[in-house]
Amino acid sequence: MSQLVIQGSQWGDEGKGKITDYFAQQADMVVRSQGGNNAGHSIVYNNHRYALKLVPSGIFNPNTINVIANGTVVNLEALKGELDLLESQGITKYQLVISDRANILMPYHIDLDGAKEANLGQAKIGTTKKGIGPCYTSKAERIGLRMGDLLEDEYLKDHLKSILPIINIELKSYNLKEYSFDEVYSYLKKYAEIFKDKITNTSILINKYIKENKKVLFEGAQGAMLCLDHGTYPYVTSSSPLANGVSLNSGVACYLLDKVLGVAKAYTTRVGEGPFPSELFDKNADLLREKGHEYGTVTKRPRRIGYLDCVVLNYVKNITGMQHLALMLVDVLSVLDELKICVSYSLDGKTIDYVPSNLYAYNRCKPNYITLPTFKEDISNCKSYDELPTNCKKYIEAIEEITGLKVSIISVGPDRNQTIVREKLF
Repeated sequence: MSQLVIQGSQWGDEGKGKITDYFAQQADMVVRSQGGNNAGHSIVYNNHRYALKLVPSGIFNPNTINVIANGTVVNLEALKGELDLLESQGITKYQLVISDRANILMPYHIDLDGAKEANLGQAKIGTTKKGIGPCYTSKAERIGLRMGDLLEDEYLKDHLKSILPIINIELKSYNLKEYSFDEVYSYLKKYAEIFKDKITNTSILINKYIKENKKVLFEGAQGAMLCLDHGTYPYVTSSSPLANGVSLNSGVACYLLDKVLGVAKAYTTRVGEGPFPSELFDKNADLLREKGHEYGTVTKRPRRIGYLDCVVLNYVKNITGMQHLALMLVDVLSVLDELKICVSYSLDGKTIDYVPSNLYAYNRCKPNYITLPTFKEDISNCKSYDELPTNCKKYIEAIEEITGLKVSIISVGPDRNQTIVREKLF
């Protein structure tokens, strides 16, 4: 079998884009299974950094089919803008298809996102205000629009007439602009003409490739700890980035997904609100942030920084069954004078090795660390595990011992060729 799921194993921004791009060079298909244009992948290709939002990371390989699957929410304007930008930068030979079951993120979803965040005040989630949550809400309320609707004009008209009054009631409650039928219909018809040739039943296409034993790579957005069900609720995203959700979000039987590669930074970062037990507030946070360029791909917000949290990695391993780990930005650790790994928490005087479900309880958790010697060598040119400094290898081996996961990939720099592969996965 030749299916590989790549899963973020922290709070997002782990470096999934680079790893997906690395494997996409070998893949026949790359599938983006959930999320929207609120989360970006930063990929260095030909010494140029690209910020991908909706477009799958296989876009740079002209031989790879890129699939935006049914679990995603598609901002039509943003997708068109992203493709235009890529084409202006010379990325013109690509293959892209979009699921006819993917929900469309509308301008009114963005309006509602901003209004809801503002009304939450101190309890705000810290969303990117891109409309992702309200779009998934429309999907769950069954008043959403789907990409396939763009191909059925009479249905599109009837459905719009049914849902717009409901949408406008909510907009009015926040004193927001209401939308007319003609305005929304014209908007959708404009993008229907642009994307009509890319809309298809992607589940059929993915399954066809799997049956033909072609290599299919599944990528998600965000990280496991932002899962709607298993993350640090309510400070989570509006879908599930877990490998478990790939089957549902792309229309593939779960038994066909045979390998799960978790992606984690060699330290921990988080964007937005919510618990973060190993978070740092000292000079070490600043050193890691600057060395690792820890600013949001989409929002440019500075990321919160902390030591590596293996309680989180073990939790994600248990709920997803990931077997392998890609350890990213290992080279960044050289700015530290010592290395620390969180191995358990203290909660109200008790030592625990799990992630509490309750927000208040998780906020009370204090990290328990082991301390390891650092390394100061530049490892960005290392091509094999044996070339790494002794203290770097001790750090990696400690992670393997604590988690029981094989660190199969080690990233020592942002470029594709700055990748040490210890075990062939694809």
